[in-house]
Amino acid sequence: MNFDKEVFKNKKVLITGHTGFKGSWLALWLSKMGAKVYGVSNNIPTKPSNFEILNLEKDITDIRIDIKDSKLLINKVKEIEPQFLFHLAAQSLVKKSYEKTPETYLTNTFGTINVMESLRTLENNCTAVLITSDKVYKNKEWVWGYKESDQIGGYDPYSASKGCAEIIISSYYKSFFEFSENIKFGVARAGNVIGGGDWAPNRIIPDCIKSWMNNEEVILRNPLSTRPWQHVLEPLSGYLTLAAALYEGKIKNGEAFNFGPIAEQNRSVEELVIKLIDYFPKAKFKIKKEERAIYKEAKLLKLNCDKAFSELNWLPRFSFEQTIAETAQWYSLFIQKNSE
Repeated sequence: MNFDKEVFKNKKVLITGHTGFKGSWLALWLSKMGAKVYGVSNNIPTKPSNFEILNLEKDITDIRIDIKDSKLLINKVKEIEPQFLFHLAAQSLVKKSYEKTPETYLTNTFGTINVMESLRTLENNCTAVLITSDKVYKNKEWVWGYKESDQIGGYDPYSASKGCAEIIISSYYKSFFEFSENIKFGVARAGNVIGGGDWAPNRIIPDCIKSWMNNEEVILRNPLSTRPWQHVLEPLSGYLTLAAALYEGKIKNGEAFNFGPIAEQNRSVEELVIKLIDYFPKAKFKIKKEERAIYKEAKLLKLNCDKAFSELNWLPRFSFEQTIAETAQWYSLFIQKNSE
């Protein structure tokens, strides 16, 4: 852990998207550190749900608001007066962004605008971490990692919407927050997070687990695509480290940070599934060769995290093997508990 947990103790912390995969783990972590956690979300996005499995409703203040509703969100943030804010709420699925493109842009851009407007209304001191994605970079399919200073872009609707969110955040910083006395914020970019409790559709780990629970094969359509796979606790520790550093005045306001595994941890989808099968010996998969992908998605993606290493003293802890082991153990226990 690269931060002092006392920073968050007894503080009011607002999380948007607290019912999602990463949001629910972040809410649990903050609650365990003694924070007074408030969660804003429009629904519980999956069934099963990590939010429900963790029974978080009893430990935090659970609020139902769509972040696209500016009036409701702004009024609620002003009422809570959070001392920390973590913005995770988003339409985060690439495939869904092709199927529901306007919804993706509205949620990821206007939702971000409403969060920034909410910060503008606050008179108390508040430190915010705004989570976007590793897919904000204009992907040139090169073998070295993208740095925070590299060009923002994105050809699929999800990536482009997150790129738009970054431009919005940068504009708000220059226009309203660069010299703010009470609002500090940073941007966190991470992606390809795996771990127990993820049930979102069209993600490789949940797809595997759901298929294997039904004694079905998993079909791999892009087996050679590589990603910087990381356990969910890794980027969350980055978000918390970033928030603490901003709060304590150790880093400059308004900057972006990548959070990802070491370069050697980039593995293909096929490698990931083969390693996961070690923990599910009866599981099977097959590769489906398609002449043309229905939805275009990057084949190669890697982050350079030197800035987080040097300025935040943040380092990933889990090896690829540990990441898979922790993930497999969670799902194994879930399957065991639900088959009794």
